[in-house]
Amino acid sequence: MRKYILPIIAVVALGAATPAIAYDTGGRVSMEQALDVATDVGLTTVSHTQFEGDKWYIQGRDTSGRYMEMAVDAGTGDVLWVNR
Repeated sequence: MRKYILPIIAVVALGAATPAIAYDTGGRVSMEQALDVATDVGLTTVSHTQFEGDKWYIQGRDTSGRYMEMAVDAGTGDVLWVNR
């Protein structure tokens, strides 16, 4: 009986786990697409991303190590502003 307890607990634990569901942006630019836009502008290391309203705010460093932040429009994928 003891040898069945651990497998039963494992099956119950796996059955209780819920799969991760991706965030649906509803036709908007995804975070991956916004990061692609940021790397096209020159961002190489990302330290922070935030979706707020209709913009992706992305912070990080460029190729020379300088701090860089930008906003990407979530509807069109256009860069709204860049601060270095």
